[in-house]
Amino acid sequence: MSNVLKLDDVVMRFGGVVAVNNLSLEVNKGSIVALIGPNGAGKTTAFNVITGVYMPTSGKVSFEGKDITKEQPHKIAKLGIARTFQNIRLFKKLTVMDNVLIAKHLHLKSGLFGTALHMPWAVKEEKKMREEAEALLEKVGLTAVKNEMASSLPYGQQRHLEIARALATSPQLLLLDEPAAGMNPQETMELTHFIKEIKDEFNITILMIEHHMDLVMEISDDIYVLDFGQLIAHGTPEQIQRNEKVIQAYLGVEEDA
Repeated sequence: MSNVLKLDDVVMRFGGVVAVNNLSLEVNKGSIVALIGPNGAGKTTAFNVITGVYMPTSGKVSFEGKDITKEQPHKIAKLGIARTFQNIRLFKKLTVMDNVLIAKHLHLKSGLFGTALHMPWAVKEEKKMREEAEALLEKVGLTAVKNEMASSLPYGQQRHLEIARALATSPQLLLLDEPAAGMNPQETMELTHFIKEIKDEFNITILMIEHHMDLVMEISDDIYVLDFGQLIAHGTPEQIQRNEKVIQAYLGVEEDA
């Protein structure tokens, strides 16, 4: 099985603080991988390094065999890495459809000039983009609310829309930063099924940060555990549940694990 993403000895320092310390991990094609750990463990920092928000102090990030360590965020997105955020970041005053269309513009070839002048090729590309957006909303179950303002959606649907917007960029790798944050048990259960469905429907690879252990253990193929920026464990859900270091650092007492 080939890896889509590979981190080799990544270090991220902020002054004297080491947020990520010699992190190495691999995300295999078609898998769902979880990155877990206590608050402040360095998980979101690792995401920011992968997506080009931060350039690591040292180490290497590879995507599909290409070194992307020094690439800018928009170039990394074009290569095929999309992400969501712990705090939902939608265009709240735009419709569901418009939120998806904005993301589709990442791969627009016509340019501002052609679009503004309604050149034939630009009109054709815009039409195709809208059709693709319609199809995407159908697949993620948001067609009925496509003309609603994003701000009017229930919390669970807003999270689905944020994921749909990330999918609109046609990624090979989707990074989910605490997708179940703020959700009640019913919404979390629905999200669990949703993540499974989009992984199969869109044939993508998923790397996620998540604190809801039920979700993590149910859908993850592989789990990496960080504590104070250091990788302390790696394995299957079953192995992680039994790992003493993880139990002490993250899961609490053994009975809870």
